[in-house]
Amino acid sequence: MNRPVLVIGNKNYSSWSLRPWLLLRHFGVDFDEVRLALDTPEFVAEIGRHSPSGKVPALRDGDVQVWDSLAICEYANERWLGGRGWPTDPRQRALARAASAEMHSGFAALRSQLPMNSRRTPDAYHWDAAAQRDIDRIQALWRHLRRSEGTGGAFLFGEFGIVDAMFAPVAVRFDGYGVSLEGEARAYQQALLALPAMHEWRQAGAQETERVAATDGLIRPF
Repeated sequence: MNRPVLVIGNKNYSSWSLRPWLLLRHFGVDFDEVRLALDTPEFVAEIGRHSPSGKVPALRDGDVQVWDSLAICEYANERWLGGRGWPTDPRQRALARAASAEMHSGFAALRSQLPMNSRRTPDAYHWDAAAQRDIDRIQALWRHLRRSEGTGGAFLFGEFGIVDAMFAPVAVRFDGYGVSLEGEARAYQQALLALPAMHEWRQAGAQETERVAATDGLIRPF
């Protein structure tokens, strides 16, 4: 049988691509990877072959095509993970889905002002009050879920799952922009960054030669 194909953007910049890639790699799903460099003629020329939305990530599994990060994670959970992507308890599963959906659709200020840049190291750059409200909400959510639902594990509901994959790019953002974290929030961020699959992703991103000027150019205080 042909292996599924996951189409992604740059590992240094593509937060949406990281989510399903991390989930698949963490759970040992065997897949082929197609990387299209963002903001390039190659991307424009090739993306239509893989994604009807014209965006990454996109997954092809035989005649099945899925083109959204959360939808890909849901498909993978049913197709390969045997349901391990979500907590087994119905109440916890509902909470995990709510947190994933909030991340999927919210935090616009954080996304625009702290775009993912895995190579970035903290400097004098800062952000406005709207982005800080997003940061505060995320940290509060992490603390609440890890304390109340984590059952002593490293992740939000104990074991790594879809909800953690959804927040993985935020851990990278907080690391690169020097967002101050304490206690449960910092421990959770460090657990995400310590995943072997995350190390693999970031090492590959560090070797990429492409640059996105709008992201790499964020050097001045807000």
